[in-house]
Amino acid sequence: MINLTDSALNAVRNAISAADKPVDGLRIMVEAGGCAGFKYNLGLVDQIDPDDTVIERDGVRVFIDMQSHEHLAGTTIDFVVALEGSGFTFENPNAKASCGCGKSFA
Repeated sequence: MINLTDSALNAVRNAISAADKPVDGLRIMVEAGGCAGFKYNLGLVDQIDPDDTVIERDGVRVFIDMQSHEHLAGTTIDFVVALEGSGFTFENPNAKASCGCGKSFA
């Protein structure tokens, strides 16, 4: 299971309401790359892939593809506003290491 904090849910809701076209939800993917081996990729999407896992909380739908699901199981996603910058953070129990930016893990 993947958990989104209230702050993350509000950030997704705001992004959806500001989108130029209809949005079905947020896609979260893990891709090869980044300085630690894997990187998180988030984006709004207008349709679901039939193989996606769908998580819905308080009206916000999150889509996760089959390959990414094993890397994200148990992850808590937050949205943090800080002087250094605002953005999503990932507390991922599957990560053995992560880079300083928090967007890449091994």
